[in-house]
Amino acid sequence: MNIIGENVRKVRESNGWTQEQLAAKCNLLKWNISRSTLAKIESKVRRVTDIEVKTLSEALGVNIEALFFN
Repeated sequence: MNIIGENVRKVRESNGWTQEQLAAKCNLLKWNISRSTLAKIESKVRRVTDIEVKTLSEALGVNIEALFFN
């Protein structure tokens, strides 16, 4: 389980992005992630490593702390 999935979804939706768009942004940052893997992260099914959290924060344009706290 992970604790950032819900906040990843909230930030992504507040940016008006689809999961496909966020996955594409992560791919540009050299993290090869699919839309289905991102969906698993958002639904808290897949674990997230520290470096993946960093990449998600960069792709979303938020501080890492924003992914951990509401």
